[in-house]
Amino acid sequence: MTAVAFAPVSPLSPAETDASNSTCAPLAVVGRDVRVPLVTGGEAEYAALDYAASAPCLQRVWDDVSAYLPYYGSVHRGAGYLSQLSTDLYERSRTTVAEYLGTRVGDVVLFTRGTTDSLNLLASVLPSATRVFVFETEHHAALLPWRRTADVTHLAAPSSHAEAVASLDAALAADADEHGGDRPRLVCVTGASNVTGELFPVRELAQVARRHGARIVLDAAQLAPHHAVSLAELDVDWVAFSGHKLYAPFGAGVLAGRGDWLADAEPYLAGGGASRSVTADAVEWNTGPARHEAGSPNVIGAYAIASACRALSEAGLDALAAREDALLARLRAGLAGIPEVRTLDLFGPESARVSVLSFVVEGWNSSRFAAALSAEYGIGVRDGLFCAHPLVRRLLGGRADAPTECGAPDAPSGEQNLNAIRVSFGAGTPDEHVDRFVGAVRELVRRGAKWTYRTDGGRCVPESDPRGPARL
Repeated sequence: MTAVAFAPVSPLSPAETDASNSTCAPLAVVGRDVRVPLVTGGEAEYAALDYAASAPCLQRVWDDVSAYLPYYGSVHRGAGYLSQLSTDLYERSRTTVAEYLGTRVGDVVLFTRGTTDSLNLLASVLPSATRVFVFETEHHAALLPWRRTADVTHLAAPSSHAEAVASLDAALAADADEHGGDRPRLVCVTGASNVTGELFPVRELAQVARRHGARIVLDAAQLAPHHAVSLAELDVDWVAFSGHKLYAPFGAGVLAGRGDWLADAEPYLAGGGASRSVTADAVEWNTGPARHEAGSPNVIGAYAIASACRALSEAGLDALAAREDALLARLRAGLAGIPEVRTLDLFGPESARVSVLSFVVEGWNSSRFAAALSAEYGIGVRDGLFCAHPLVRRLLGGRADAPTECGAPDAPSGEQNLNAIRVSFGAGTPDEHVDRFVGAVRELVRRGAKWTYRTDGGRCVPESDPRGPARL
């Protein structure tokens, strides 16, 4: 059908669209000017430096979604005009995402609830007797789903790209020697660590998988918001990512790639949309994406992801990445000037990475440090083990059974810190927020916290907080 031209989006500014300009301005995001109260009195502009968990919504995405909302309708099965318009929008969003991901002929794009949902979906369609190979460095979303449906080989955290490639090569070869090379095998690898930000050698790992007849899925949750991701160029079989990390926080994600295992398996969810015909005793399942998108699809979430893909492409991913690299260098140089700060790395300080960095501060419990950054400076970061417990514990030199509650007492100088602090940013981060963060870290280390803190429900919070509960 011919789509209704609801309110057009505003074009990006010249600074945002010049892909050759490595000093492009930050993209406009919703909430950029939000101010928050401080325990010490007054307010501060909120510095959102937790993009690795959830990035703010691009203003462009919000404008697109707001323009569509008056036309919202249920997709695929409605006879009304708005349902038909919404169906057209939903399917065109699928096409936009396919183009953003450089899909190949025959690849499919499924809309899910996020990376975790995408990888659980893939785990549910694995052929019988599949062996999955996964590094212990993975986020739990990529580490855990396979345990329900497949045999799993856990590969130790590598200390270099070469070690990662060699480790996978050896594991696949050993499996073929023991079990033969005919059984289905799947490799799961992250594109960029959610803990250290370091890039993994995805293309080289895919080549190893191909040589041994294995398939490979890429967890691009941290990679896609910062770099172009192409299934064809990387030669991976599937890619998964989340909208809420791609500046589209509307509860949707993507699994894209080969369709054969998806077509051969029972639907991920049984229900309307997945079924073509149902009787009291039998069901005929749909083919294509509908087979695994049962229920009423999240058309707003899908459209938001497509809008974010368009906005990032138009702004120029190379230009955005260059700006983030410059900010990351500025951040790392600032922290390097604070002797008490130790950053966490897998492959070494010179390894390529996205704008995600984790660290500990000598003499400080990480949760108390993060709480002070928030309460006294209006800076939002993340503390803990970042849903990557094996990796963070390895980097900290901690025990596998170490407690993880956030409000543990301060670690005296030289003693083990049981969790870490993570700072992360992206296309919407102004330079001033990074500079303010470095200044706050330096001041806390030198002068200490101005407030006292306690543990409440596993979180470190200000004692007698004069601001009261956080609420809208």
